[in-house]
Amino acid sequence: MSNCVELTGRLVDAAELRHSPAGVPIARALLEHDSEQREAGARRPIRFRVGLNAAGAGVAETLGALGVGEPIRVQGILRRSRQRNAETDPIIISVNRIERLTETE
Repeated sequence: MSNCVELTGRLVDAAELRHSPAGVPIARALLEHDSEQREAGARRPIRFRVGLNAAGAGVAETLGALGVGEPIRVQGILRRSRQRNAETDPIIISVNRIERLTETE
C-alpha cells in the first residue's frame, strides 16, 4: 500500500513549536489549499484546510520559521491526528519535506 501526499498552499496561522519529552522538536500548523481542478470534465474550485505536523530538527524548525500567508509545498503522509479513533480523529499531513514557494508557483 502507498501513502504519500504533496500539497501546496498558504499557512493560515503561525506554527506552534514544542518539544516532545525526548527533546524532539515538533511543529503544528494549518495549511489552506485553494485551486481549480478538473473533475468529471469540468473545472471545479477546490478550497480546504488541513493540519500539518512536522517532527524532527530540520522539518519542524523550518515549519516554525515560516510566516502566516507564506506559500509552501509540503510532502508527507496522511494520518489521523491522534490514532485513537479512526471514525472521528481528523486526518492531517505528517510532513517530511517543506519547500518555500514564490508567489508565481
